[in-house]
Amino acid sequence: MNEYMVQAIGFLGVALFIVSYQIRSNRALFLCQLVGCIVFCVQFFLMGAYTGAISLIVNIARNLLLIKSNDWKWAKSQVTLAAIIVLLLVMTICTWAGWISILPFVSVAVTSIGYWTQNAQKIRLSQLFGSPCTLLYDILVHTWGGAVCEAITILSIIISIVRFGWRNLGEESGVA
Repeated sequence: MNEYMVQAIGFLGVALFIVSYQIRSNRALFLCQLVGCIVFCVQFFLMGAYTGAISLIVNIARNLLLIKSNDWKWAKSQVTLAAIIVLLLVMTICTWAGWISILPFVSVAVTSIGYWTQNAQKIRLSQLFGSPCTLLYDILVHTWGGAVCEAITILSIIISIVRFGWRNLGEESGVA
């Protein structure tokens, strides 16, 4: 596939992530990010960045569980979170491409822990820690849409904090 088309796929993912941080509902945020992850996953596979692609598959599974966590009580458990992190670790080892593979692992693991709190403030904080790892990975594998997305994600999170107020984001709001 043409390199420009592959890069264009990433910029579609950018649009989805920008929108996600302007939504207050955790459930809608997770859904929008799920679709964005699918788009970036396709891009990473097309680029041969398999650790990034696999970490996004784990991300997608995590977001689906969080979306359904009100219906599936087991999905909110700490055991489920641990299983996701172990799965991520195994997949990272299976797609090991050197130290660069640590970056998507750290990003997804940290954000998963933040997302499991159901606390919008902690979710944004975990993203502010995970996004620089993803940004560096994106730069190293040359996904320009991904790099732009992470830079915009950091800015968008800051905007959501200003827009909703840091204290208002501290309330547990659940996924519903």
